[in-house]
Amino acid sequence: MKPLDIAIIGYGTAGQAASLYLQRAGHRIHHVEQAPELRPVGAGFLLQPTGLSVLDELGLGDAVRRCGARIARLYGENERGRTIMDMRYADLDPRWHGLGMQRGALFEVLRRADGRAASVQVGVQVEHVDAGRGTYTTNDGREHGPFDLILVANGAHSSLRAVLREQVRRDVLYPWGAIWCLAADARGRFRHDLEQRYRRAREMCGVLPVGTLPDEDDSARKLSIYWSVRTAELDAVLAGGIGPVRAAIARLWPDAAALLEPMADLSAWRRASYRDVVLSRPFRDRVLCIGDAAHGMSPQLGQGVNMALLDAQALARALDRHDRLADALADYARVRAAHLEIYQLLSRWLTPLFQSDHDALAWWRDLLFLPMSRMPIARGESLKILTGTKRGWFGRLLDAANRAG
Repeated sequence: MKPLDIAIIGYGTAGQAASLYLQRAGHRIHHVEQAPELRPVGAGFLLQPTGLSVLDELGLGDAVRRCGARIARLYGENERGRTIMDMRYADLDPRWHGLGMQRGALFEVLRRADGRAASVQVGVQVEHVDAGRGTYTTNDGREHGPFDLILVANGAHSSLRAVLREQVRRDVLYPWGAIWCLAADARGRFRHDLEQRYRRAREMCGVLPVGTLPDEDDSARKLSIYWSVRTAELDAVLAGGIGPVRAAIARLWPDAAALLEPMADLSAWRRASYRDVVLSRPFRDRVLCIGDAAHGMSPQLGQGVNMALLDAQALARALDRHDRLADALADYARVRAAHLEIYQLLSRWLTPLFQSDHDALAWWRDLLFLPMSRMPIARGESLKILTGTKRGWFGRLLDAANRAG
C-alpha cells in the first residue's frame, strides 16, 4: 500500500507498537495523547510468548528480557491451602516462559525505539472522530485532518468507540476491579511464579515479580501486588487507609501482607477498573479501534498487553498485503477475530469464578478446576490459554508457536 497519513489517538502499548510498525512501513504518523506528558499508566503485567514474539520482531525482545522477571508458572490456592491451579509454561513448550514486567518498563522500551516520540502532541483531548471524512475534533472545537486512517488506541474506557455505532455489541463495566502497587521483596519470597490466593470469589490477592525499569540494576527489582475490590468501592477503599487493606490481606495470605509492612499509607497504590468490550467489527470507513479500545476484557487471563501488541503486528501486515485500505482493514479484522473471540468469551465466563459474590461457583472452582485442567485434552488447551496462543476452540497461533522463549 502507498504511504498513508495515519493519526493515532493514545500513547499506550497499542498506540506505541502501531506507531513503530507503521513508521517502519513508511507511513506518515500523527500521534496525540490526552495526558499532559508521556508516561505509563497501569500495573505490572505478564508478557506472554505471543507478545514477546512481537517484540522480538520489532528488535526489542532482548531489551524487555533484561528488564523483566522470568515467570515459570501460574499458581493459585484457596485460604485453606488447597491448590486451585498449577500451570507451567514448560509443559506446553520447554522453551517458553512468561515475563513479568512493570508497565513503565515496556513503555520506556517502546518510547526509546520511537524516533518520533518527541513529536507526539500531549494534552490533546479528542472529543469526536468522523469516520467518513477521516478527521478528529478536539475539546477546543478545532478539527484536525483529514487522515487516510485514524487509529483509536486510548484504552478500554474510550468514549471514541461510539463512532462505530451499531458495531458495538457489548460495552459493560466489570463489577470488580483491583487496587495495586509495586513493592520490594526484601525477604526474597517471590521469585519466578505468578502466585494468587483466594477466599471464595470475594477476596483475591496476587503477587507478580515484575523486574526493573531500564537502566536499573537487580537490586531495584519489584513485585506487583494486587487486591480485588468491587469497582463501586475502589475510591472508598483507597480513602480508608492502609490498615483495613493490610489486615484483610494478612487474614488471607500472611506472606503477601509482609510486603506491606514498610508502607505507611496507600499513597503508592492505584485503582484499576475494567470493561467488557465486544465489537462485531473494529473499523468503520477510515477509523479503526485497536487494543483495549477494541476488545477490553477482564485481566483474569492476563492478555491485554499481548493482544495490543498482536493488533499492531496484524495491522502492519494487513496494510502490507493490500492496495486498498478497505480490503486491509477487513483482512485485519478477519485475522484477529478467531484469536480475540475465544479470549473474550473465556474471560467473561471465568471471571465470576474469581471475582464475584457467587460462593457456589467458588466451591465448584475449588473442587474441579485443578483436576479438570490436568485431563489430557483440557491440559493442552489450558496451557494454550495461559500462553496466549489459543486461536479458536482448538487452534494455535503459529507465529508464537514457532518462536523460542
